[in-house]
Amino acid sequence: MSNLGKKINTNWKPVIGITMGDYNGIGPEIILKALEDNRILQLCTPVIYASMKVLSRYRRLLNLPEYFIHQAKSIDEITHKKVNLINCFSLKEEVEPGKVTPAAGEAAFLCLEQATKDLLRGRLDAVVTCPINKKNIQNEHFQYPGHTEYFTDNTGKSESLMFMIHEQIKVAMATGHVPVKEVAQVLNEEKLRTKLQLMIESLRTDFGVLKPRIAVLGLNPHAGDEGVIGDEEIRIIRPVVKEFKRDGHLVFGPYPADGFFAQHHYKKFDAVLAMYHDQGLIPFKSIAGFEGVNFTAGLPIVRTSPDHGTAYEIAGKGIADPTSLLHALFWACDIAKIRRFEHLIEISD
Repeated sequence: MSNLGKKINTNWKPVIGITMGDYNGIGPEIILKALEDNRILQLCTPVIYASMKVLSRYRRLLNLPEYFIHQAKSIDEITHKKVNLINCFSLKEEVEPGKVTPAAGEAAFLCLEQATKDLLRGRLDAVVTCPINKKNIQNEHFQYPGHTEYFTDNTGKSESLMFMIHEQIKVAMATGHVPVKEVAQVLNEEKLRTKLQLMIESLRTDFGVLKPRIAVLGLNPHAGDEGVIGDEEIRIIRPVVKEFKRDGHLVFGPYPADGFFAQHHYKKFDAVLAMYHDQGLIPFKSIAGFEGVNFTAGLPIVRTSPDHGTAYEIAGKGIADPTSLLHALFWACDIAKIRRFEHLIEISD
């Protein structure tokens, strides 16, 4: 046993909330499939924020295996011996797989809202969010581009890091859900410094990498070709990389994105900082496949999610793969344990 293991109770099980997402998407199906193996109870205590009526309808529709789900009125009434469910809304309409409806968006928000309250009260150790429709969920209390910004704001933070994680590759985005035409406008030295610092801190505290090696990608084709195809690399990215190197960090770049991934240079680094969403997500998903997970780093809470969307086109057909949700659950457990263990070590020291 490591020194870490000697100072903690390794049998501790985190309580993990799982939000249903849009019930006309694949969220209910992948939840039912992911939790049907009761060995998951050896790792954590799952608490689904959803509607039992919705899950029951999908179970009948898809002829999924029956297993007992304990219905709790609140987080105070859960059991650690079963999969739990907290009913967050009354079903107002028929479940219509593949259809975008206002009621499904409202339900997704109510599930997210209740899970967030329990998370911020410290009653959950982490939350795993199933996919939402970013349009039909919008309301007075949710005016965000996605989960990442919602949790960032609700934890009182001004910045967080969209961190895509997998055993083979970890990629974060300097700019998250931003239109491509605005990326160059919002990218600046301060933002780049913030994202790099969040990445370094997360690799240390959430993944145990004490001296992380980080690759920074360029914004433009060929990383600008020394200013011929854009000067952001010269004005913004390169100075920040040099600054972090002077401070003793193992930060390198900027690298042309195409050659960097094509030549598998990502294997030499603990993480990669991409400049915008698709620059990082396309290679990440190509490499990680169904095992990729979205982690919101830099926050006082732990939130992960599958790295796919609502997948309306296959909703209700019984073919949705729960692998990414399972890995999101595994990573949530691991990160919650690492954070708890570090806290206990600080107390014992």
